[in-house]
Amino acid sequence: MDQSQPFMPMKKTKALIGDAGVTFSNAVSFTATPLCCPSRSSILTGKYPHNHLVRNNSISGNCSGTAWQKEAEPFAFPVYLNKMRYQTFYGGKYLNQYGSKDAGGVGHVPPGWDQWHALLGNSKYYNYTLSVNGKEEKHGDNYEKDYLTDLVLNRSLHFLEERSPNHPFFMMLCPPSPHSPWTAAPQYQQSFSDVKAPRNGSFNMPGKDKHWLLRQPANPMPNSSVEYLDNAYRRRWQTLLSVDDMVEQLIKKLDSIKELSNTYIFYTSDHGYHTGQFSLPIDKRQLYEFDIRIPLLVRGPGIKPKQTLQSPVLNIDLSMTILDIAGVNLSTVNMDGQSFLPQMAPSLRNGTERPFFLVEYTGEGHSSEDPSCPKLGPGLAECFPDCVCEDAFNNTYACVRALKDANLQYCEFADNESFVEVYNLTSDPHQLENIVKKVDPTLLQIMNQRLIKLQSCTGDSCRNIK
Repeated sequence: MDQSQPFMPMKKTKALIGDAGVTFSNAVSFTATPLCCPSRSSILTGKYPHNHLVRNNSISGNCSGTAWQKEAEPFAFPVYLNKMRYQTFYGGKYLNQYGSKDAGGVGHVPPGWDQWHALLGNSKYYNYTLSVNGKEEKHGDNYEKDYLTDLVLNRSLHFLEERSPNHPFFMMLCPPSPHSPWTAAPQYQQSFSDVKAPRNGSFNMPGKDKHWLLRQPANPMPNSSVEYLDNAYRRRWQTLLSVDDMVEQLIKKLDSIKELSNTYIFYTSDHGYHTGQFSLPIDKRQLYEFDIRIPLLVRGPGIKPKQTLQSPVLNIDLSMTILDIAGVNLSTVNMDGQSFLPQMAPSLRNGTERPFFLVEYTGEGHSSEDPSCPKLGPGLAECFPDCVCEDAFNNTYACVRALKDANLQYCEFADNESFVEVYNLTSDPHQLENIVKKVDPTLLQIMNQRLIKLQSCTGDSCRNIK
């Protein structure tokens, strides 16, 4: 989502959730890892990737893999909700490898979900397969019957109609928007025809003094790359208009069944996105703010309207917050995150803010040459358009992001250079200059020690590192 105008296609969502509750400033809401499958796994488990062991989008990276299903999925937050007699519904994309033969096929339904309507594989809008409570359901290309964003909405509305009024409910709706292939609903395919990606900050800037992957794109970008990323940006916005409609229809439904004032509603994403920053045309996976920041809006009982909060929040905090709202004793839950209910509704809870947190990512690459860019050799991935590679095996890093005393980011790469990047986000919000050679070595040592502790933390220790 565009960081400078984060809610432009989502005007109804901003009014119905953000203005009716709290908007977490875009500078303080982050993902623990900037990629779909490990990030979604963090949301579900409340754990950093080094604890839930999902490293990237591949089966070999444990995306919906055997270890995930045996060791992490049984302890995801919906399991706790189910024990509290919540009626639970899941609709849309789950994990990128979900439903594949190596991930248990269509019959695998994760524990904790009463109604399960999950997409097999990665995002699609038409011509996809769902697992509906473990049974295969194929869909075509008819807008009224098959457009996935609308189908998820319609099934969630049906769930609300059919639920028992005697027990609480939880729904998790995960439409494909704005993921590629960026297929907008017919009525929105001409929207935002003059919109282009923002040209501010690090757009089309060289990635000098950064990890080698950021130094390989041509600068300035060729016109073909700029046209590609502008088209992607525009089409992503078009797909989000259906999500905006989804939010409006859900809130109307909750109001009509007299549950709106009694329901917490969260709107967020699994990672950020870049369109032209540091001459990288499109993707995520990088350690920079544009890829690790996420939107977060919440409304619900005890949350005063029209609040903007500066309290730092991570996606690993979502599960703990949801369980806190549900009345689960958090001391019995082994998660790395912490509830941010105290920040949203201080009249309901006391709490503290974290001074720093971890961002970690394990790169992916092809063992042979990427067919989109054979000249660069093996070990790379996502080489499009114009042979700009967005990932590699050694695009593997861990960062400590400090917020309280100093607005700093310190990152170490697992490569043969032991490359380090350091940024002062106060003086350099767009991360244009790597200041590793200018920083006091004592500060580098402190950040290194914090990073080591965070990389091995689990549960309480993730929240108590000094």
